Amino acid sequence: MFKKILIANRGEIALRIMRTCREMGIKTVAVFSTADRDSLHVRFADEAVCIGPPPSRQSYLSIPSIISAAEVTGADAIHPGYGFLSENAEFSRICAEYGIKFIGATADQINSMGDKATAKATMKMAGVPVIPGSEGLLESVEEGKVLAKEMGYPVIVKATAGGGGRGMRIIKDESEFQKAWDDAKMESGAAFGNDGLYLEKFVEEPRHIEIQIVGDQYGKACHLSERDCSIQRRHQKLVEETPSPILTPELREQMGQAAIKGATAIGYEGAGTIEFLVDKHGKFYFMEMNTRIQVEHPITEEVTDFDLIKEQIKVAAGEPISGKNYTPKLYAMECRINAEDAGNNFRPSPGKITQLHFPGGHGVRIDSHVYAGYTIPPNYDSMIAKLIVTGQSREEVITRMKRALQEFVIEGIKTTIPFHIRLMDDAGFQSGQFTTKYLESFDFSGL
Repeated sequence: MFKKILIANRGEIALRIMRTCREMGIKTVAVFSTADRDSLHVRFADEAVCIGPPPSRQSYLSIPSIISAAEVTGADAIHPGYGFLSENAEFSRICAEYGIKFIGATADQINSMGDKATAKATMKMAGVPVIPGSEGLLESVEEGKVLAKEMGYPVIVKATAGGGGRGMRIIKDESEFQKAWDDAKMESGAAFGNDGLYLEKFVEEPRHIEIQIVGDQYGKACHLSERDCSIQRRHQKLVEETPSPILTPELREQMGQAAIKGATAIGYEGAGTIEFLVDKHGKFYFMEMNTRIQVEHPITEEVTDFDLIKEQIKVAAGEPISGKNYTPKLYAMECRINAEDAGNNFRPSPGKITQLHFPGGHGVRIDSHVYAGYTIPPNYDSMIAKLIVTGQSREEVITRMKRALQEFVIEGIKTTIPFHIRLMDDAGFQSGQFTTKYLESFDFSGL
């Protein structure tokens, strides 16, 4: 087992990893930018190293700075958390080169899933259902039009290096193809330095369902059931829950087995998720694989009583997984509390937290790095807390979540708490009958 782990991240996920390390008797090293000098992850670590100024590229994305911090402190492993360098194949490779264990996927595994066209081809070969579309990248608009005619409109053009909805355009008929192609190519080139595009059949009334998997170094993998991430705005998740209101036991079993097929096809090591779209007919299609821990992993932990961070560390140290597939007996939901003004187009609201009170009680968990007097920097993601509740039924979870949200007090900044309270009262949400487009018609006025 590792003696010292450097956590190449910040905020709540850095704290989350530190807690498990402490329980396992492993020393921790925090890295921080000058903007995060007063963050709790810096205070709670056994050691802390400043790695640069506020801009991410000069700190949390600086591989030389992080490797130097690991060498100086004698860390024998690095946990990347999520975001930043967590899915960076070059970082994984350099860690291996320096004899530091990267707690996550190998460089080859990250590469095979990082390019969406390659990932789709890999999953198709493994027998995982994929959305009909182009075999690899499109060479021209004309090629795309021919394929779209064969598949039938609507279709969607996507950036192969995409994420967060950038480089994506829905095309309803041939007259829209040229403009959508040009716009997607320009946006993906600017955002990712890669303007490669591919085409897919557009899935109507989709649900976004992900399967949590864990694989070890011996080719074995298991799944820990699903999370429904369909409540999202501009492809950014706001609420996640498990189990999904729409999955039958048969569909859950099919998706779980498909996820294991996909993971074992690449010999996947560590925690990851296979992401699917489920259409209105109950058919599911592979969308992408995330080769890291997810923001929403706590809801899976709560319904399975399984520490995913601990499992990541054990697998990285060469221990085998239990091999058990989990089916949740409880229900759990997570609301992402962001420093944003939901009534003003989710405008970021950095600044000083003047008053803070976290909710509590049975079935309530808070993952957060903020405190009264803490100043939220404008340089990073706006998520400041995750509110997770667990219960015996979905109805109980919604009632408990609303109660916890009403107890949650944050003053000095705007947050998404008022939005979440309104969502818990929304009849469509309560029914469980929503799609990834649900918030496009949601009433945000007066929040």
